[in-house]
Amino acid sequence: MSRKTDVVILGMGYIGLPTAALLTESKLFVHGVDIDPKIVSTINKGRIHIAEPGLEQAISKAVAGGYLKASLFPIEANTYLIVVPTPFKENNEPDISFVEAATRSIIPLLKNNDLFIIESTSPVGTTDKMMELIYDERPELVNKIFMAYCPERVLPGNVMQELICNDRVIGGINQASTDRAISFYQKFVKGGLHSTTAKTAEMCKLVENSSRDVQIAFANELSLICHKSGIDVWELIELANKHPRVNILFPACGVGGHCIAVDPYFILSDYNKEAKLIKTARQVNNFKPLWCVERINNQRLEFKIEKGAEAKIAFMGLAFKPNIDDLRGSPAVKIIHAVLNGEQSKSHFIVEPNIDRHPDYKLTSYEEATQKADILVFLVAHDEFMTFGHAKEKIILDFCGVLSK
Repeated sequence: MSRKTDVVILGMGYIGLPTAALLTESKLFVHGVDIDPKIVSTINKGRIHIAEPGLEQAISKAVAGGYLKASLFPIEANTYLIVVPTPFKENNEPDISFVEAATRSIIPLLKNNDLFIIESTSPVGTTDKMMELIYDERPELVNKIFMAYCPERVLPGNVMQELICNDRVIGGINQASTDRAISFYQKFVKGGLHSTTAKTAEMCKLVENSSRDVQIAFANELSLICHKSGIDVWELIELANKHPRVNILFPACGVGGHCIAVDPYFILSDYNKEAKLIKTARQVNNFKPLWCVERINNQRLEFKIEKGAEAKIAFMGLAFKPNIDDLRGSPAVKIIHAVLNGEQSKSHFIVEPNIDRHPDYKLTSYEEATQKADILVFLVAHDEFMTFGHAKEKIILDFCGVLSK
């Protein structure tokens, strides 16, 4: 099957690839672009390079049906989606060079009435910058193409469902661009499509995750206060949440993933003087893993002084949140690396039930770890850990509320 490409997606990662799959289900012909030849080859074989329920079947079907093809370079289409990473420089300044490079790659292909959409998390004003870049290179396209920003709002492990059902905020460089982008998303999104400006849509994405970061920081700060005062933080929060207008989150060993721990820096980079609360939340959440490391090391030292031997430690969980296999930015990984200095001895056990292997550490079964370890450190509240009963002979450090649940 062959016909003109409808959509080019630049970036075949955690958002770009599922988006491509859903577009092909609407009978749109999609050309996926990635700079990694291995990823391109994998997709063209109908396979996937990321873990996401339901995705591989959809990609296999799309490739077999001729609706999806991947390559290292873009081709001419009617719609272009920019879904590339926006990493950070050493000083926590956002780096939009990937967005700019992706934009430059399609400038020669653009024609009248084309639609250009950025989905990558970006600093406020990025869409306008890309508009200026395009118009500088192709002045004949001024007011002849449509440009908009539309961030994703999905949860890893449920991306295929949430890309369809979640509401989207869509902001164009003008109302015509917003309307055109809304018409595009209506092809596969069942959730509400909310019209705004490009800058507001960019800020909306950053504010959503910064808000969650602040809420988590409050819970993590409570855990520090309660530990010092001898109060059970899990009981305290449950009781406080009995108030009809209070909904405190539960603390964890830190904040990880690809959004919540990252997006606040997009705001801080441009509004550092004004964003005092957002900055403090980042400081609290960045400190929490260090606090956990200190408690683990203190407990290990107490054991050695009392027993005259090195403690066997089991670290329970590697993922950045419960019941997923995603380790991106995981505070649990940072904690383990700091405690073990990057090395794992035979007296240390690492348990992560959602993955089969790790490049740096040998994984141990839950049963073996709980049986052999002297100190059990719960870092992630996976469902598999909820069956654990408080063994009197074990020392427990519970940073994620496993025992309380």
